[in-house]
Amino acid sequence: MDTNRALTRRVLTLFLGFASLLGISSAAADSGADGVSDYGAGCLLDPGNRAATIDSLRFRCSPEQQDAIFGDAPRGAVPMGVTNGWVIRPMSIRSWAPAIWVGKTFYTGPDGGYLMNRLTNAGIEVWRAEVYTAPAILDGKPTWALNYAPSPTPQVYDEIREITPGVWFGYSWWREDAPPEMMLSFALTTP
Repeated sequence: MDTNRALTRRVLTLFLGFASLLGISSAAADSGADGVSDYGAGCLLDPGNRAATIDSLRFRCSPEQQDAIFGDAPRGAVPMGVTNGWVIRPMSIRSWAPAIWVGKTFYTGPDGGYLMNRLTNAGIEVWRAEVYTAPAILDGKPTWALNYAPSPTPQVYDEIREITPGVWFGYSWWREDAPPEMMLSFALTTP
């Protein structure tokens, strides 16, 4: 059993890498009349343009701004159905992650359910996680918890919040250690 855990951790470490846990920025967004939230320096959340919001998260928002976005967001609606996914940080895996992970498929209702991760462009579904509301590790406020305990990777625990309609941002944690370590941040959007 310990050998399986060690192997799982090595594989995840290779695949995901580890990012340092960053402090949450106190920067607040300015919202314009069009509903766009401006976190400064081109870091924008556009509720009417999912692609622009994802582009901003990936290429214009600093880690501190991303943390502020997560902290400012309500839990929001649970994703339902197929979502596309992007690793946001660490940058060291952002370029090659799409060859392996492309998103998640949510089998959920208004109160949660479960999901399956989608691998490769073939959309192979693996790594089930239970989906439910829980307090976030970073700030204790409500978030959608994606708990991988029933899968071969029980140490992994994700949290997401809906930052604009149809766009979720969150973190993947390694919780074998106390306190949990952030492995990466990611975004999801409905197609």
